[in-house]
Amino acid sequence: MTKRVLLGMLTPSSNTVLEPISQAMVAGLPEVSVHFSRFKVTEIALSASALAQFDDSEILRAAELLAHAKVDVIGWNGTSSGWLGFEADVRLCERITSVTGIAATTSMLALNEVLASTKVKQLGFVTPYLDDVQGRILANYGALGIACRGERHLGLQDNFSFSEVTRQQIIDMTRMVAREAPQAITVICTNLNAAPLVDGLEQEVGIPIYDTIATVIWKSLILAGVDPTRVTGWGTLFQKAA
Repeated sequence: MTKRVLLGMLTPSSNTVLEPISQAMVAGLPEVSVHFSRFKVTEIALSASALAQFDDSEILRAAELLAHAKVDVIGWNGTSSGWLGFEADVRLCERITSVTGIAATTSMLALNEVLASTKVKQLGFVTPYLDDVQGRILANYGALGIACRGERHLGLQDNFSFSEVTRQQIIDMTRMVAREAPQAITVICTNLNAAPLVDGLEQEVGIPIYDTIATVIWKSLILAGVDPTRVTGWGTLFQKAA
């Protein structure tokens, strides 16, 4: 019997998109399954109460529960370091591994790894977020030397509402960003139903598109010793080996 590979995902409590998409992405890998642990996240904003949702202690409790399932890797399937600062995810991964002994990654750190390896310096952004949250994300990427080349955001705050953004809205935003001719486009939010659209959109606009549900699954597979190129139909990201 082939050894099972168990991917653990830390999930915002109000997210209804990432679980079915994550399962669908690995459906062609019979030995791989994805398992989830939730912690409270209901809004995305820069207020003190919204930022407090991402206190490491809450996330670590959820990670410890995943460790009970003996998962091979723990991924934070969320994008909070986009506005908190990427060092927040570096610290979180170190703490998860210290507490559980399990390798850890995040949507944003995996995205940044891909951007670095492909030498992207002009990036397009698609998100559902508020103006100030979007501004913080763009500033954090600017500090990495990655300039914004086209962006669209929806001005939403309620995390659940992100899941109700229509596919056509996502397609339209991506097409508009693509007109600015960035080297790549990223969809930053793990509660947007964007990942199933990536393969077709990449073929249409001729630009790599990196969805943040896809990035954490891609890196988690690598950390668990699974070749990500076995995942097909979800965009060019999965054809990139670490």
